[in-house]
Amino acid sequence: MRYLTAGESHGKQLTTIVEGLPALMPLTKEDINESLLRRQKGHGRGKRMQIEKDLVEIAGGVRHGYTLGSPIAMVIHNDDFKHWEDIMGEDPYPEGQNIRRTVTRPRPGHADLNGAMKYGHRDIRNILERSSARETAARVAAGAVAKTLLKQLGIDVVSYVKEIAGIQAEDKTDLSIDQKRQISEDSPVRSLDEEAGQKMMDAIDQAKKDGDSIGGVVEVYIEGMPAGVGSYVHYDRKLDGRIAGAVASINAFKGVEFGIGFEAARMNGSQVHDEIAWEKNVGYYRKTNRLGGFEGGMTTGMPIVVKGVMKPIPTLYKPLQSVDIESKEPFSASIERSDSCAVPAAAVVMEHVVAFELAKGLLEQFPHDQFPKLKESIDQYREELRCF
Repeated sequence: MRYLTAGESHGKQLTTIVEGLPALMPLTKEDINESLLRRQKGHGRGKRMQIEKDLVEIAGGVRHGYTLGSPIAMVIHNDDFKHWEDIMGEDPYPEGQNIRRTVTRPRPGHADLNGAMKYGHRDIRNILERSSARETAARVAAGAVAKTLLKQLGIDVVSYVKEIAGIQAEDKTDLSIDQKRQISEDSPVRSLDEEAGQKMMDAIDQAKKDGDSIGGVVEVYIEGMPAGVGSYVHYDRKLDGRIAGAVASINAFKGVEFGIGFEAARMNGSQVHDEIAWEKNVGYYRKTNRLGGFEGGMTTGMPIVVKGVMKPIPTLYKPLQSVDIESKEPFSASIERSDSCAVPAAAVVMEHVVAFELAKGLLEQFPHDQFPKLKESIDQYREELRCF
């Protein structure tokens, strides 16, 4: 399974094509729209979220509520395009007229300067329109399709915020996955800790007043993945490696951890590894889950726990210094409409890119031309593991 996205931040639309899903899997646009609307929420989001109402149009691959086995095409229209048509339209610009709102001042921390040098663009808008986090809406659409598949296979995925601007939420390991989901959805910052959540909102408000931005840490938690998905035999088949790459590919993400993550470097082996146990009705399990559900590039059957680190958004309303690529003079970097903190929304994005990699791993390992046969095969595999 794979996907491609196309489209620019202020262009006509975002397009996602997902290939490799089994036929006969139930899928509706409501399954996808729920995820898209969740991505737009969160304390600290900018005015763009008030303009766009992200809803998907399924343009291919689904008929009467079921997948066909052919590629699935999805479109998210940009409502704001009507104000940008003369700037972002595909037709040649009228001869003798200058293109409005060209950008020659790259922002520190963004793709602007590197992308302009790589592709030879003198108008940096050609870079920032695609490198914008707006593209993550298309990735959430792909991940929503994957989450639909996982849910119907008994695999549950949830995300929440662990930290914003150094304010850490208390671990809530006693909560069920349904409780985590409900609390996260009810919190404006997707925190499971109400007291920490209020402090996070205060920090976001202060950053906005200061013309600054702040980052944080999000966590994705998954239950129901069977053991042995992934592989140890080649580097590119290690499922935790694929997930790490997918998370690091999200705009502004700079680090990934599984389980206790970097903390393991400061502990002894006896404090890190998870002891193995067995029960007749359960099969093998780990007494702890410090490694976050992975050993040797494969799932252990324990809950998968992945954390992602998001840096502060580089677009600042009190901009840093930069250099104009035309005049070579120093200037304050240009400002595009932005958020003071997008960590709560980034949690939703990370949830969906992780879900896609999990679904992809399952489809590589089990027969998947037809969804009923995929489900039957995985159910049989789970029983084999229990009796192993």
